[in-house]
Amino acid sequence: MYAQVIVDIVHENVAHTFSYLVPEGMELSVGQRVEAPFGRMVKEGVIVGFSESCDVPPEKIRSIRAPLEDYAAILPQLLTLAQRMAENAHCPLAETLRLMLPAEMRGGRVQVKQQPVVRLAIPEAEVDGAIAAQGRSQKRRMLLNLLRDGEAHPVSDLKLLVRDPLEALHQLEEAGLVRLTQQEVLRRPGGDGPEEHVPDPPLTPYQQEVLDVVLPEMRRGQGRFLLHGVTGSGKTEVFIRLVREVLKSGKAAMILVPEIALTPQMVSWFRARFGAVAAVLHSRLSAGERFDEWRRIRRGEARVVIGARSAVFAPCENLGLIVVDEEHESTYLSDRHPRYDARDVAAWRCETEGATLLLASATPSILSFAKAQRGDYTLLEMPYRVGNRPMPEVTVVDMRQEIEAGNRSIFSGALLTKLRECMQKGEQAMLLMNRRGYNSFVSCRSCGLTMKCPNCDVALTYHMAGGDGRLHCHYCGHVADTPTTCPSCASRYIRFFGAGTQKVEEELHRLFPDVNIVRMDIDTTSGKEGHAKLLDEFRSGRARILVGTQMIAKGLDFPKVTLVGVVAADMTLNLPDYRSRERTFQLLTQVAGRAGRGVIPGEVVIQTYKPEDEIIVASAAQDYRAFFEMEFSRRRTALYPPFTIMARLLVESPAELSAQRAATALHARCQGLLESHPAWKRRTLMMLLDQPSVKVLRGKSRWHVMFKLLVHRETEEFVAALTDLAREPAEGAEVYFEYNPTTMM
Repeated sequence: MYAQVIVDIVHENVAHTFSYLVPEGMELSVGQRVEAPFGRMVKEGVIVGFSESCDVPPEKIRSIRAPLEDYAAILPQLLTLAQRMAENAHCPLAETLRLMLPAEMRGGRVQVKQQPVVRLAIPEAEVDGAIAAQGRSQKRRMLLNLLRDGEAHPVSDLKLLVRDPLEALHQLEEAGLVRLTQQEVLRRPGGDGPEEHVPDPPLTPYQQEVLDVVLPEMRRGQGRFLLHGVTGSGKTEVFIRLVREVLKSGKAAMILVPEIALTPQMVSWFRARFGAVAAVLHSRLSAGERFDEWRRIRRGEARVVIGARSAVFAPCENLGLIVVDEEHESTYLSDRHPRYDARDVAAWRCETEGATLLLASATPSILSFAKAQRGDYTLLEMPYRVGNRPMPEVTVVDMRQEIEAGNRSIFSGALLTKLRECMQKGEQAMLLMNRRGYNSFVSCRSCGLTMKCPNCDVALTYHMAGGDGRLHCHYCGHVADTPTTCPSCASRYIRFFGAGTQKVEEELHRLFPDVNIVRMDIDTTSGKEGHAKLLDEFRSGRARILVGTQMIAKGLDFPKVTLVGVVAADMTLNLPDYRSRERTFQLLTQVAGRAGRGVIPGEVVIQTYKPEDEIIVASAAQDYRAFFEMEFSRRRTALYPPFTIMARLLVESPAELSAQRAATALHARCQGLLESHPAWKRRTLMMLLDQPSVKVLRGKSRWHVMFKLLVHRETEEFVAALTDLAREPAEGAEVYFEYNPTTMM
């Protein structure tokens, strides 16, 4: 028998299967990882098939050395998924197979954790006699008495009851009275504490209507749904009821969330209802925790998977449901190669594994809502909050008038007044500032020089937290000292402009010195428990004000929050991206939805320099339908997705000239393709050679060839050709093909 193996090397020259002889008596299966000789090395690989014959001469065929696990690490359905993704991304199968496994499994970088345990080696009836035979050794007598229940006891537990027990245990083992062995220990995120079982709350009429539509389809293993429910309408309770039905049928469920910050909250809710059957997967777990959670899922011990984007590859057998919560979020799109959209992967898995797909959001993406309108998804709506609680009252403040009135503070008079009232009442507030750091940029007022990152074409941000007082790049991590004189003209007129979360936090400390304030951004949430600790501080009420970037804007549920303030609503509105209006509406609507989720009604203050802007007006009204009609019409007129496809060939190189040359050559190749394929040319509305607005990123110069294409079958052929073009070697440069990328910057 011969095994067809994909070797774990990502290179075009080895992007095919290799045949190996299966040694006599070695039991292997498709999807199993193995060690096999490869040239002068020993490499890991995945078995993708078997055959009874082989084209390789017998004297050259080599044998598999050993299996890496005694089970197939990659399920058949995930092997099929990896093959499909490799075809779509035009990349080696080895590259997509890596997505199906915890990264630390490769190279044996993580191992099963074990601990020493001890149990009796004699019948319980003989314990009293054995205790009596221990003479004056009180320690051995205590240990035998503790072990008389016949259970395996971790030595670490015995150490809490008996001081330094190891020597005494070894003596008992030599006498044949106990047996010391090793036992596997699972590393559990959040620990192994007892799960609190929470009773089901009563359903609202709209929640029941959604379940009445989804459950029959789910029982048939089908259904594609988009759930549009306002913030606070109880979408999570719908997910929980659907998961319960899935578990009753013996199947597994998957809940995807867009931000790691949301994962602990979702996990706590599901563990409170389903206990240890819920597992969590995301990048902030330790290597051991991720490995053990993955193994619990693979063994079927955990049948509810909660996690961020990469959790869509969890090894769930007999999948019944995938929920994509906050489906509008761009974080579901991976911008690393091989690029993938977790929403598309979820749809593929549901299609091939007979499962139901439920996308959910208070602010669905334009593309998803358009698909629902044309019938690709069944649209479900929950237009009211649980308990008929009112939506928050929204006040829009014109910051131009604040400046005219002499207010130079980052807080308007209205927001400051409401903050004081909120604190006096003992309630909680959340403030959104979608830029981290202290000041947004540092500039010379004499010559106008802005301090920029030497590796990226972006301004450095001033950070003051922890006494840092330095300039940081939020793209590559470059750090520089803050100049006291201008590097260009030697002027001392160095000034700080704009504000970030640090500055908001500092101003709040000045205004409310007795109030505990929590700041939540990338700088404060490092470490695997970074998000959970800050959110626990706020949820417990020890902190009264939460300041943060967009990571606090969605999904979080704090019943005591009665006030939400948006410090700078215009920040994302004027970005050079056709989706900036959509993202602004989603951000403002989502963060406004954090207010008034408990019994006390909520208030929202939106500070803006453009209160008349139609996106600000729609956000203040919490009117998604009005926003959709307005934005959908605009995109139809301007021919943006979903009416067209935006794509680009992105070129990056350490040398600016190399990037420009490679991009120019690609542009010429594309012109040649279009001239030789008139059908493709008819579907191409725009092809442009240009530099992105961020011209240098992480030390690499950037150029791109941008396309606007009509949605058509012939366009798919051109896209495939562009994908192949991106994989061809480019001298001194790297080329990436991006299809409807998350940003064109």
